[in-house]
Amino acid sequence: MSFKISLIDYGMGNNRSIKNALLHIGNFDVEVTSEFEKIKASDCLILPGVGAFPDAMKNLAERNLIELLNEEVLEKKKPILGICLGMQLLFSSSEEGGINSGLNWLPGKVEYMDLDEQYRIPHIGWNDLIVKKTTETFNTLHEDKNFYFVHSYSVNCSDNFITATFDYGKEFTAAVEYKNIMGMQFHPEKSQANGLKVLAQFIKWAKGLKNA
Repeated sequence: MSFKISLIDYGMGNNRSIKNALLHIGNFDVEVTSEFEKIKASDCLILPGVGAFPDAMKNLAERNLIELLNEEVLEKKKPILGICLGMQLLFSSSEEGGINSGLNWLPGKVEYMDLDEQYRIPHIGWNDLIVKKTTETFNTLHEDKNFYFVHSYSVNCSDNFITATFDYGKEFTAAVEYKNIMGMQFHPEKSQANGLKVLAQFIKWAKGLKNA
């Protein structure tokens, strides 16, 4: 049986790029979908995201996906990866466009990257990860830990969840992990060889949880 991956389609993700990256690293059954039955039948989920936090939550709600995702992730413990805005949605709230509630799977706030004027916002470009914890996700990376970022907001949460950070005037959250929930602020699908490595490790991690 092939490993089934559902890329959650709520109108705000670069799903095609992520799907192509996944198919490049393995023979997976990857569906871009908002259909309940396909999401329920999948082995793991990916929540992408490009755009504004309040629009994303509105789109998820309009497609009745929030209740379904709560059931799959919190009750059934299905592995999930949030990418960029998708990672921010995992947390309690965001100050983008006013204070807006997130999925609230992890405690934490999404805050504007308030920096000195020599640092451009949005933060667009390549940054080295600072790996904070020994984790399966990053253990195939060696000296080169460069990844591609595009964002103006960053997750402020407990160190307990943070697996990697990056430095851009200040230290910001780059990746999080807790039980069956993983998030990456960077775009693995745009991060060339390193991105493919961490996506492959995510799938390995997800398979391990499924078989545990």
